[in-house]
Amino acid sequence: MILKILMIVLFFTVTIAIGYFTRKSASNVGGFVLAGRNIGPWLSAFAYGTTYFSAVVFVGFAGQFGWKYGMAALWIGLGNAFIGSLIAWYVLGARTRAMTHHLGAQTMPEFFGSRFKSKPLRIAAAGIIFIFMIPYTASVYNGLSRLFMMAFDLKSFGMDFEVVIIGMAILTCIYVILGGYKATVVNDTVQGVIMVVGISAVILAVLSSFGGFGAAVTSLSLIPNDGAAPGDAQGVFTSMFGPDIPNLIGVLILTSLGAWGLPQMISKFYALKSTNMIRTGAIVSTVFALIIAGGSYFLGGFGRLAPQIGEVAWRDEAANAPVFDSIVPTMLSGLPEILMGLIVVLVLSASLSTLSSLVLTSSSTLTIDFIRGNIVKKMTDGSQLFIMRVLIVVFVLISAIIGIVQYNSPVTFIAQLMAISWGALAGSFLGPFIYGLYWKRTTVPAVWASFIFAVGLTVSNFILGLDFTPGSPFIASPINAGAIAMVGSLIIVPLVSLITPAPDKEETTLLFKESYKNLHDRPIDSAGRSTDEK
Repeated sequence: MILKILMIVLFFTVTIAIGYFTRKSASNVGGFVLAGRNIGPWLSAFAYGTTYFSAVVFVGFAGQFGWKYGMAALWIGLGNAFIGSLIAWYVLGARTRAMTHHLGAQTMPEFFGSRFKSKPLRIAAAGIIFIFMIPYTASVYNGLSRLFMMAFDLKSFGMDFEVVIIGMAILTCIYVILGGYKATVVNDTVQGVIMVVGISAVILAVLSSFGGFGAAVTSLSLIPNDGAAPGDAQGVFTSMFGPDIPNLIGVLILTSLGAWGLPQMISKFYALKSTNMIRTGAIVSTVFALIIAGGSYFLGGFGRLAPQIGEVAWRDEAANAPVFDSIVPTMLSGLPEILMGLIVVLVLSASLSTLSSLVLTSSSTLTIDFIRGNIVKKMTDGSQLFIMRVLIVVFVLISAIIGIVQYNSPVTFIAQLMAISWGALAGSFLGPFIYGLYWKRTTVPAVWASFIFAVGLTVSNFILGLDFTPGSPFIASPINAGAIAMVGSLIIVPLVSLITPAPDKEETTLLFKESYKNLHDRPIDSAGRSTDEK
């Protein structure tokens, strides 16, 4: 216990120290939000990867989808690596960096407002981000607290999970408020290295506890599919595609394609020092995703062996169903104490890196795109920084409260909570953002149609699935609802664009020409100016 506490204290000390020593980069709005668009490929790649993967993946997704699909869950990790990371960097990276730099956009709503010359679009996008970032943040707190409670046995000390959530909320506020984006990406890199070492050690230790890889696969192959008679359908959880291919594809779409439309992910391209860094960033982030996402889902694939070890409750006896969010903690409960300390630091690293990006994205968006110019007509740089920091505290507080409430809820698992958030966010922004970068014919009504479709689908489906509503959701899985929202966005935007009046051809042609004339541009200075602008 002493060793685990020392590891946590060391982790907290390093995290806060980085925030303190990077505070000078956060002295103005541009530095606080994007570190002056002066971040290199390695820092950007680790920031992208650590924002992508948090306790939600390691605890919630790995447990639930490993249970449902067995070793076939590894396909989700591969999709995250090659679709969510490699292809995303090549398709979005250079054009995002180039056009946002030309427009001077620091946030995704600001991009929509400038690209489509629409202030209402900008305000609506800001509202969507602030509202739907909250359930995602709450799910991160939830996953972190479950593992923390198990690792430190806090109940025996008379402490509950609320203490963990509040502690993480305070730590996130401190270092993001101090150093802004620069503190976030530097901490992300340190935390990313910890995650790589930690997940590798965890996989080896868990497989060893099952008697090795061969023995674990053999044990898993003897388990029949849910509802099958003993001896029937054995081996389904070790097959290439598992027992439920359609729903597996839904998860793969949500978690892989979703990264293309999430503002906290896309912002990593805004801050790149140069578009020439795309290739390095793409390779580093892909390798990172293969290790972290691939490792997490590979580990979760053996979740059905979890009842053989430990004493952590993983099944809801009343409902006769597994508590998905407790499966991975149960798998880890029998490991040596020193390894448990490493696991806690691993999950802390994964969670804090994601939390910092979420709170920074939400606070900057609300300040720059909603408060500035609408509620407060004229704001100084100092005023904007102050409001952003206040909003960071507000956002973290709301998310922590929801995380505490959700922890006690038997209805929504971590994966479902994140699916609602990702479905609304990526479903709203995916089509408008990609077509906005590549297609001059994209129209404002098409962007509105994507916003309305994605938010309407995910929210109405969620409400209909609540216990107090008379009906039932028209899409049983919120994960599939989120995936449908994303695919629908890619279809709706071009269809609506073709049947609505085209934007001014001369203006859009000039915008694309000026944005992409130096697509492989020179590095820029801390003020965001390229060499030719000087």
